[in-house]
Amino acid sequence: MSEYQYYEFLAIDRPLDARQQQELRALSTRARITATRFVNTYHWGDFKGDPRLLMSQYFDAFLYLANWGTRQLMLRLPASLLDVEAASRYAATDSACAWTAGDHVIVQLTSEKEDEYWEEGGEDSLSSIIPVRSELAGGDRRLLYLAWLLSVDAGESEDNQLEPAVPPGLATLSAALQSFAEFLRLDEDLLSVAAEASKPLDPIEPSAAELTGWVARLPVEEKDALLARLASGDPNLGMELARRFRGGRDGSADEKGSRSVAELKDAARRHREQRARLTAERRAQEQARREHAQAAAHERHLAALAPRQDQAWERVYAAIGTRQPARYDEAVELLGALRAVSERERRPEVFDRRLLELRQQHPKKQGLLRRLERAGLIDGPGNVRGEQR
Repeated sequence: MSEYQYYEFLAIDRPLDARQQQELRALSTRARITATRFVNTYHWGDFKGDPRLLMSQYFDAFLYLANWGTRQLMLRLPASLLDVEAASRYAATDSACAWTAGDHVIVQLTSEKEDEYWEEGGEDSLSSIIPVRSELAGGDRRLLYLAWLLSVDAGESEDNQLEPAVPPGLATLSAALQSFAEFLRLDEDLLSVAAEASKPLDPIEPSAAELTGWVARLPVEEKDALLARLASGDPNLGMELARRFRGGRDGSADEKGSRSVAELKDAARRHREQRARLTAERRAQEQARREHAQAAAHERHLAALAPRQDQAWERVYAAIGTRQPARYDEAVELLGALRAVSERERRPEVFDRRLLELRQQHPKKQGLLRRLERAGLIDGPGNVRGEQR
């Protein structure tokens, strides 16, 4: 298989101007570049740019995937919306890390699992994942906790390490967070057991009364500054206010969890084994149901065939007379049913006699003989099953 790499960058808060687009064009003559997007694919060679540097200078989101298994996401937020120290409590490994770039904080998530079967399609993931950036900017720490689980899943966390604060709502991930977890192939059993300690998610959107009361308590000078930012078109103001409001209601954001990495991994193993048992049981039940239904249908077929055996033999002869292979299959299937009827009626010798007569009438039809032998109706060329040679 040839190599395949996909790079996609998004500019969300500020579109790229003409000068910036020209700078990016110098990195690739083949890339698709617009005021908000940079996309390129490689089947040989490598991208000349440094994604970390490009994120610090131009973009707010980045997705990368390669057909050998590497997948990566980066999100850039203003430092006013994400505290790098808070992010680093969840992301401080090769698989999940955070750093400051000027007035921004960048979070990088990497998965190095090898895909069993490579299928293109992950290239469409960024559009479904990107809403997690607004959720994180608004104070929702579920993405950060998933980043920590990514490190646990990659084996980069010590077994005695305690989990960071468990945010609410892990059991009810948003569609964007689900896409995030799927793209990075986060262990679903690890996520399931982690979610057991997560409280239900409170509505992120405050009621009008809550918001009015909160705004009323802000200092006048601060309100003036916020209005000035709103009038200037600050794209992050709404997310910043949501984060501040949410942070004011969430007093447990910096508390440690109570479970160790080893406890979570052991619980995930038990959950995986239990899920495998339940899956096997469901499959066995479904298989038994199908077999029972097939057996019942077969019995009904034989019961309907019993009083019409002569007509069925006529159909057999007619099918064989066409000399068409497909009709031979039809004849052999019908003969199998006729044998089953004869055995139910305890008259197998009647069927065997008629089958022998049929064989004697068509001694040179090797295609028919092979089909009869494969169906177990004869023991070999010209011999009815059970007949002495």
